[in-house]
Amino acid sequence: MPAPQTYDVIIAGGGTAGCIVAGRLADADPSLTILVVEAGPPTRNDVLHLQPCRYLHHLRPESTTVRFHTSAKSDALGGREMVFPCGQCIGGGSSVNFAMYTRAAAADYDEWAKVHGNSGWSAAELLPFLRKCESYELEAGKETHGYSGPLKVSSGGFYTEVGKEFLDVAAEYDKTRGRLTTSTGSMNATSTGDGRSQWISAETGKRSDIPHHYIYNAEHPNITLLDGFHVKRVIFEGTKAVTTARAKRLVVVSAGAFGSPGILERSGVGQKAVLDRVGVAQVVDLPGLGEQYQDHQVIFVPYVAAPEIHTLDGVVTGDKLENDKWNKEWEEHGTGLIAHNGIDSGVKLRPTEKDLAAIGPAFRERWESYYAASPGKPVIWFGNAALQVHSTYELYLGDMSKYKGGKNFCIVWYLQHPVSLGRLHITSASDPSAPLDFYGGFLDECPRGRRAPHVGYKLSREFARRMPSYRGELVGAHPTADDDEAVEDWVRATVMSAWHSMGTCAMKPRGKGGRGLAVNVYGTEGLKVVDMSICPSNVAANTYSTAIVIGRKRRR
Repeated sequence: MPAPQTYDVIIAGGGTAGCIVAGRLADADPSLTILVVEAGPPTRNDVLHLQPCRYLHHLRPESTTVRFHTSAKSDALGGREMVFPCGQCIGGGSSVNFAMYTRAAAADYDEWAKVHGNSGWSAAELLPFLRKCESYELEAGKETHGYSGPLKVSSGGFYTEVGKEFLDVAAEYDKTRGRLTTSTGSMNATSTGDGRSQWISAETGKRSDIPHHYIYNAEHPNITLLDGFHVKRVIFEGTKAVTTARAKRLVVVSAGAFGSPGILERSGVGQKAVLDRVGVAQVVDLPGLGEQYQDHQVIFVPYVAAPEIHTLDGVVTGDKLENDKWNKEWEEHGTGLIAHNGIDSGVKLRPTEKDLAAIGPAFRERWESYYAASPGKPVIWFGNAALQVHSTYELYLGDMSKYKGGKNFCIVWYLQHPVSLGRLHITSASDPSAPLDFYGGFLDECPRGRRAPHVGYKLSREFARRMPSYRGELVGAHPTADDDEAVEDWVRATVMSAWHSMGTCAMKPRGKGGRGLAVNVYGTEGLKVVDMSICPSNVAANTYSTAIVIGRKRRR
């Protein structure tokens, strides 16, 4: 670190929200001096970030652009540990995610405002910010979308056979089932009768990440990007936040659901028992900090595909002929499989009465208390991939020890608002890279016999078998038997993180475990938290849109 300097604003974390805050402040007032400190590497003009298909590259164990957190062993998961990835580079998740374009249900954001007390955070109040950030290239004239923002939204550079087949099956499988689709005024981004929406430019075929559209897109002499450095803590003068690199006006903690609570705890903000264990003097008592970790609990179900169809398997496994072919098309035209994320379709579902009966009485109370009166809230997301992931993914996404080569696809699903919560806390007062005391909490509130995951698996199998490209189940990657107990055991052994981490610095009242309302921190001045850690409850969507709106929203 260079000798201590003074900046107007210091942002701890250069991820999705942090880069948006930095870029917009720099553009709004060129006289401001802004320091962004990011633990990961830069991403400028790196094809591994610009090419949408390359997200699996960042999930390699040796990756420097993603950090992997291991949760404690869980009885609910048969005694296994789980690995939870999160972006760690300039741009954070926006630079390494699957580039899926979805939005939360309006009822999700309304819950933030009405239930958790965050004035200004309702769906109607957040929608203008979502519109301002995007250029929606799929359909003109929709009131819920924007057409002049920096981030491009298209259907990507290719339309796979798997994606089309999935949607064809969805249309015919059960015509009585209600599906959530976009209508004028809706927050849900999936287009009617389609699901092909990706954070990809139709013109260039490049990923619509944050740094190339808010930071790298223009000269910002008033922004200092300091990559490769961890933030240890915020230093307080009284209750005002300053740092070794001093902030005259504002410190913004934007290190994500895993990083932000740790920065606060090392700074003396948090619950006393946690701070005492590592020898940090308490500055502000926040008993709920780090105690409400949330994620989507995802299942990827792999199937063998017909050899003649297009999938991303060859591209992501390094096949030279495939890469040479598709790289050339991408470079010359911005199209092809390189300009694609392998995810062409998906639907958000609410259960029918038949489904509720199949799921069983254990879910009925949750349905009646949380979903029944909110018709905009989907229960499950269900889709495809031309590689192995969920929606359908047009490639193999899963345990590589089971990968047999060839062409594959996945049917994927996750529950939108899981009840189970985890927790995470620091284990060192001085080392930001020390492993966290982390427990994911997956399926803790899903007692044996609750069959919502069973229904998801069986529905995925029925869809897959009806798709013309289906050539069987991937051997060793499915339940050993067809009965409910075997399916449940398989779910508990297979479920993984959707990389949608949130909630550890929740914007809630202090008495309900909150860190503060909106982006403020109880008991402090000049300190804000701006990232996915602030979500007080889950959202029925991939989290990129929500991270954007958190960074884009005017601070109050």
